[in-house]
Amino acid sequence: MGETTADIAKAHPEADFIAVEVHGPGVGSLLNRIVGDEITNLRIIRHDAVEVLEHMVPDASLAALHLFFPDPWPKKRHHKRRLVQAAFAGAVARKLAPGGILHAATDWSDYAGHMTEVLEKEPLLEKAERGFVSRPPTKFERRGVKLGHPIADLFFRRR
Repeated sequence: MGETTADIAKAHPEADFIAVEVHGPGVGSLLNRIVGDEITNLRIIRHDAVEVLEHMVPDASLAALHLFFPDPWPKKRHHKRRLVQAAFAGAVARKLAPGGILHAATDWSDYAGHMTEVLEKEPLLEKAERGFVSRPPTKFERRGVKLGHPIADLFFRRR
């Protein structure tokens, strides 16, 4: 619903942020936070993240990309729907500036393993120790912790 994105933007007024979300209520909630908290360094695009990356973001233009708790599609027959796939990893790598950081988080250990495997295979990415910003807990993280799921934060740097 955008609370984590708003908190990150407020904590880092020196940086500009773009949030990409397709869920209408999440967009509305974040827009209300932007207005209510007078956040001036955050914009939102209501569209598919893959299309935004491919068609709206210039290559080598992002300092960081945050992917917090994407849908894990836990059933094996749905794994093809997972956002983090080889083509997505390649697009992320092209859009990050050299030295740029990808920070991905999930509460599904199977998905964390899948993301790690896919991202390690992308030749333009290398593992990193930390991200661009600290991540406040998200709604999905709090739910995952309540369910006893381990939280995985993955960091990769554009070579």
